[in-house]
Amino acid sequence: MVLVSFGFNILSALFSVLSMVLMIPVLEILFNAGQEVNDMVPWAFNSKDIVHNFYYYVTQYKHEYGPGSALLFSGVFMIAGTFLKCATAYLAEYTNVGLRNNVVRDIRTEIYAKIVTLPLGFFQNTQKGDILQRASGDVAELEATVMSSVNMFLKNPVMIIVFLVSMVIMSPQLTIFAFVLLPIAGGIIGRIGKSLKNKSKAGQNKMGELMGILDETLSGLRIVKAFNAEDKMNAKYQTESQNYCDIAKKIARKRDLAHPVSEFLGTIVMIIVVWFGGTLILTTGEDALSVATFLAYLGVFYQIINPAKAFSQAYYSIQKGMAAMERIDKILLAPDKIFENAGGKSIKTLSQGIEYKNVTFSYTGDRDVLKNISLSIPKGKMIALVGQSGSGKSTFVDLLPRFWDIAQGEILIDGVNIKDYKLSDLRGLMGNVNQDAILFNDTIYNNIAFGVKNATQEQVEAAAKVANAHEFIMNQENGYQTVIGDRGSKLSGGQRQRISIARAVLRNPDILILDEATSALDTESERLVQDALENLLKGRTSLVVAHRLSTIRNADLICVFNEGEIVEIGTHEQLIEKETGVYKKLHELQQLK
Repeated sequence: MVLVSFGFNILSALFSVLSMVLMIPVLEILFNAGQEVNDMVPWAFNSKDIVHNFYYYVTQYKHEYGPGSALLFSGVFMIAGTFLKCATAYLAEYTNVGLRNNVVRDIRTEIYAKIVTLPLGFFQNTQKGDILQRASGDVAELEATVMSSVNMFLKNPVMIIVFLVSMVIMSPQLTIFAFVLLPIAGGIIGRIGKSLKNKSKAGQNKMGELMGILDETLSGLRIVKAFNAEDKMNAKYQTESQNYCDIAKKIARKRDLAHPVSEFLGTIVMIIVVWFGGTLILTTGEDALSVATFLAYLGVFYQIINPAKAFSQAYYSIQKGMAAMERIDKILLAPDKIFENAGGKSIKTLSQGIEYKNVTFSYTGDRDVLKNISLSIPKGKMIALVGQSGSGKSTFVDLLPRFWDIAQGEILIDGVNIKDYKLSDLRGLMGNVNQDAILFNDTIYNNIAFGVKNATQEQVEAAAKVANAHEFIMNQENGYQTVIGDRGSKLSGGQRQRISIARAVLRNPDILILDEATSALDTESERLVQDALENLLKGRTSLVVAHRLSTIRNADLICVFNEGEIVEIGTHEQLIEKETGVYKKLHELQQLK
């Protein structure tokens, strides 16, 4: 595709020159009768004989039909040359469209693929709105840059080289003089656009902040309205929007300066060239440069100005695009700290159990969230994790599917370090039900079947029945094909949670992770969800993070977390017997409630 576009650009440049060069013999015959040729020479493949015979035919045409018709005849040649030039130029642009859009498609695809593989830690330090801006606005900016780059490297150099060669053939002396002036003009344009890249990067960063505010507003709109904070959020957004507007105006003014400056400098260069060419004709006579050749030379030189000006405009665009590319690279080049061994082991089922050995973990390196924790979890047992908020419970279960990697200690499944397993196999062992049911703006069927290939209608319905969800699903307008809205907004909290449980049931995992799956529900919904969870837990190895102790009374083992450590372990009955135990204190507080 690149070679095809390159070829069409060469043809377009050649036809541009041809339409001008064909004017030279006609103008010379019209303005200087001494250039008339009245005899032919045998045809040979060299420029001298071809030009001589062409002069002969033009002379004969002039004698037979008159000078006016000869001039019209030359115009026909220009029209034909211009048509071929425009046709090949369009075909080059036609090819570029596919090239440009394919490049942008690949970048978008690569960004999305990178986003879904990056570790969770990356997103803790980056606003979601800023990520959306990088994946949309910055890519759009890059698209314009790609187009400028394609034109710069496939079209403009070709045209400039062809025009330059033609100009050197016509008048080497005049061409040398002209190209002493052009770099001076280019240097002036380059100095004007030097700071555009930094301004563009600042503008794109500011747009990322605007997108972040918009995302936060949409996510927290209920709170904004509940606290009458519309004016506050409006003021915040307007301030940031004005800051972006100020930056955008500076960028636009510098960008818009490219065309008038380049046109003005181009005019100066053209006038100087005309002066120098006229001087050559007047002082040396037409032996050095004829009037007709000089006129054709000016026509070619005028055509070289446009691609030269395009260089300056493309320079501005590329400066903006480079700023966008740097922001995109923050995603594309972000290190993926969850490494998978090339020869990772496969695992399809849990045979023995899970073991945490001397695990210490910190998110930032400043403070340990987990401190030297060791715990053995036999296959088929339900392990409950309780404790105050921030004590490390959720972090403990997030380490098992390698959402984060530990620096000290190790986690074993069936006696093998989880880092030695294939990541897809490791996570394939597990099912998650979180406090916030994460659903997608899709049908109920597709949400339940999410992550399970080729699930049948019967399997989906069976999973929904286990999760106590089938009845309310059938009461929906379109049953399992009902679209549930953004994050399941058309469903109640209990319904969303039961859909989430059905998704885990369908996956049929060996290891089940429940992270406060009922803490945000009302009593009736909690009962329905709890019944569904009991169905789900049967025969599975499970880690249950619980806030309400009533939901984990029957756990095989309860681990009490406090400030990153497991301070008590036992069954419900064993822990209640400890007079000064943390678990008993938590239990009594909940009994009082």
